[in-house]
Order: sequence, then structure tokens, then C-alpha cells
Amino acid sequence: MQRGTLTKGQQVMVGTADGWSGQQTITGILVWRGLHQIEVPEARVGDIVAVFGLPEVNIGDSICAADSPEALPRIEVGDPTLRMQFTVNTSPFAGREQKLSSTSRQLRARLDKELRTNVALRVADGATADGFEVSGRGELHLAILIETMRREGYEFEVSRPQVITKEKNGTKLEPVEECVIDVQQSYLGAVTELLGARGAVMQSLRTDAGGGMRLIYHAPTRALIGVRSTLLTLTRGTGVMATRLLGWEPWRFLPRAHRMGVLTASQPGMAVAYGLLTLQERGQPLIGPGTPVYEGMVVGMNRRPGDLAVNVAKQKQKTNIRSSTSDFTINLTPPRTLSLEEALDFIQDDELVEVTPSNLRLRKRVLNANDRNAIRKREALRT
Repeated sequence: MQRGTLTKGQQVMVGTADGWSGQQTITGILVWRGLHQIEVPEARVGDIVAVFGLPEVNIGDSICAADSPEALPRIEVGDPTLRMQFTVNTSPFAGREQKLSSTSRQLRARLDKELRTNVALRVADGATADGFEVSGRGELHLAILIETMRREGYEFEVSRPQVITKEKNGTKLEPVEECVIDVQQSYLGAVTELLGARGAVMQSLRTDAGGGMRLIYHAPTRALIGVRSTLLTLTRGTGVMATRLLGWEPWRFLPRAHRMGVLTASQPGMAVAYGLLTLQERGQPLIGPGTPVYEGMVVGMNRRPGDLAVNVAKQKQKTNIRSSTSDFTINLTPPRTLSLEEALDFIQDDELVEVTPSNLRLRKRVLNANDRNAIRKREALRT
């Protein structure tokens, strides 16, 4: 509450974006005491309250006494800066791990429910009937929504985040954010190298008496995708990062993100140690033995440019001549596990993140390797 008092049974009016509502009656008031809510007959200035008896109230509306209505300035929510495509899960493993029906209608209902309280979120129809374009205020905003839906039992697929641009007087504009990072002095070099490689510009650097350092950067939103999780890794979980939108500035050149190709599964089945041994000779594995795979699923990072299909379900051929120690010499590299934010930063435009209640999987949009090669050749001929 900003001013005055609110009592049970009081006559009030609600100031909305379209004007004033008719007189309504407060039928109950709840206030927070620690983690609990209790019902009280009256609330005063500074209390965080929940009221009953008002059927239609939106964020930004003012609740005023009926005899002297005076609306407070409305809360303005900024424009979203990133958008992603949410689509129904179309992988061969669709439906195996979900707790709820994740059809396009169910996804639409869940996103519409989120719009009631998540005022910075925007949802529009996607390019296909089973997809939706979801826009939010930064990567963390969208990642929290994805993780919440995942824990609720939904499964779906998401695309790589894309920056929302504007155009003014023929100039392309992009969102620029202020990034504040608190780290220990011993990690200063790693953090400055991380942000510098992404084109962020340092504005200030301050040191406190305890050896901590605060770095302030200005960087385009697209340069900060995936930085938060990488920062935690570099600082062993001690780094703290906060961002806020500064505004929209002309599109600038940034150092190109360097990513090699990926290793995809060529055959469906269960990953085994023998097949993963072949994979780790070509790159870094993203899965371990016993992981179910399907054709087109990303199972590792290639050491070279370009994608390569490998058979991680390949069993060792059995012969009559066996060495007593041959089966004990397979040493596998521990797989790298990507968090949701790391996965969103890692994938390219032709890849998706499959989100289920139990797993995060990376996959190609087109699962068959021959079909992907045909598409690549057609695109090469057009250029």
C-alpha cells in the first residue's frame, strides 16, 4: 500500500487503463507475516496485501476509496528483447517422459495462464500451427519460464534465442544492457577475457577492502546469452551477475562466436562404451553409456568444423578369439553436461533443445543426415 488505510467492507473504486470501475466492496484482506498469510480487518501503509471482492484487477491498476478516487501513475513494462520458438515435441522420444499432455492446445493454455501474471512476456502464433513465438526480457526471463514448465510436467522444444530489433530512420537498433559482475580478485582475468571476447565494453572497475571486485560492462543483449552459466563455472560458483536494459542503440559488429561442429547419432538405440570410444576420438561426448539416443540427436562436440554422424550404439563385434584384457581397456572421458542456459547458447539455427521433465536433449531440426545434406546443398546453390 502506498498511502491511507484499507478496511474490510470498505467501498472502493479501481482505476484501470480505460477509466474507473463502479463501486466495489472489499470482502477480505490478507497480509504476509513471514512466510504465512493471515486475515486482518485493516491494512496500513507499507503492508503487502491480498484483497478479496474485486473480480477484475490487472497489474498497474489503483485501488482507491470510493469517496476520493485518485489513481497512482501506472507501471510501464518495457519491451521484450529476446524471442524464442516454443513448439510441440516432435522427437522419436515424444511422450515417454511427460506427466501432462503437451499438445499445442495444452501449450497455448499454459502460456496464456503465464500471461496473466508475467507482464513482460509476449506470446504470438508461430510459423506453424504447433508452435508459438515467446518473447521476454532477456535470456534468464525465458529460461525461468522453460524450467518452470518443465518441472510442471510439460515437454516441448525450443529454438535458439533471437534478439528483437527495431528500426528508426532507416537504422537498425538492438537492445543494449548494463552488466554488473561481482567476483573475487583471483578471477578477474578470466572474467575480463570472457566479456572481452563477446564484445562487451568495460565502464568501471572497483575494488573493496575484502578483495572483491565489481565490474560494470555495457554490451548488446545478444553478447550476454549464456554468460551467466559460464561465469559461474569460471568463478566456481562465487560470481554474481545482474543486468538491466539501458535502451536501444545502432546494431554493432561483434566478434563472431566460434563453435565447431557437432556429433550426431546415426542410429537409434542405447549408447554403449564401445560406440562412445569412437565418439571421443573425434570430439567431446555430451552423453554417457546407457543413454537412449535417436537419429539426429546431438551426442557430442566435434573437434573440427562441420557435423558428423556417429553410431554410439555400435556394439563390439564378438569373435572366437578373445583377449583376456581387451574388455577392460576402454577409458571413457566423462561427458559434459550442459545446463539449460548453456544449451540455449550452444545450439545453432538448425538445432533445437528438447525439454522434458527428466532430460534436456539437443537435436537437429531435420533428423536424417541425408536430408540435412540435401538441404545444405540446395542452400549452397542459391548462394
